[in-house]
Amino acid sequence: MDYRTLGKTGMKVSTIGFGAWAIGGNMWGPQDDKDSIAAINKAIDLGVNFIDTALAYGNGHSEEVIGKVLKTRKEKIYIATKIPPLMWPPSPTSHSKDAFPKQTIIDSIESSLRNLDMDCIDLIQLHSWRKNWTNDTDWYETLLKFKEQGKIKHIGVSVHDNMEDESLDLIETGRVETIQVVYNILAQTPKKNLFPKAQKHNIGIIARVPLAYGALTGKFTKETTFADTDFRKNKYFGDSLTEVLKKVERFKELVGTNDKKTLASYALQFALENSAVCTTIPGIRNVNQAEENCTYNKVDLPSHVIKELNNFTAERIH
Repeated sequence: MDYRTLGKTGMKVSTIGFGAWAIGGNMWGPQDDKDSIAAINKAIDLGVNFIDTALAYGNGHSEEVIGKVLKTRKEKIYIATKIPPLMWPPSPTSHSKDAFPKQTIIDSIESSLRNLDMDCIDLIQLHSWRKNWTNDTDWYETLLKFKEQGKIKHIGVSVHDNMEDESLDLIETGRVETIQVVYNILAQTPKKNLFPKAQKHNIGIIARVPLAYGALTGKFTKETTFADTDFRKNKYFGDSLTEVLKKVERFKELVGTNDKKTLASYALQFALENSAVCTTIPGIRNVNQAEENCTYNKVDLPSHVIKELNNFTAERIH
């Protein structure tokens, strides 16, 4: 496992983090806690020291499972979690207090601390950000009090899909240390404006969805269906699924393989090829996925292929 410093937080985190949305069990179809616990342990065994979760993942269940595992481990594992907004997504004309009023922030952090069974959270993130909030400071002042109390160490935001540029002005305020964003072979726009500015201001970039919700592993077909409780059922279907499959076929042609594990490794390497990315957080829900994702660096993505993928003209699928 390789490690990079997460911007100005100073935390040296594994380049592959553990994306803990699926283990919440409420939006990715059925999930067995035994599989989740085994997956977290395997990922840690393989060098993962950064886990990203959220209070909204299973209404705190993801955090609870993580907390149980951490009690059995001696390694230092950095935990990032998120405060959910009152509405999803917040209106672009809203103010931060509409989505993150003081009491919501307080209640959310205290709930996360209980769920994780921790005294201090390494990184707390607003699970949403709108450009209109740039000059609002109420949310930040509330979080600073938690820092003073020793209950959180660092502050960041997670930006909505397709909306990463809404965080550009926030960077200049100096209020956040990290930004989480969708970045993968099929969603490359963050490298145009966000990544250069993040590097200039030493903002740690957390790249989520590096496998495009599993699509870039090549495991989807035109017959693929998802459980009623899997959010992808309303994302990958009909014409949208057909279009994604076309893009993935192009990816396979460029890298010259149909092997699922190799495709996943190439997709993860691509996300990490950009020096602005400090860590990428594929979703991991079982031991097999932990092994595949955490050993990504056992294959090399040729430089000429990286160049072609960087010029990949596929439109966003998110």
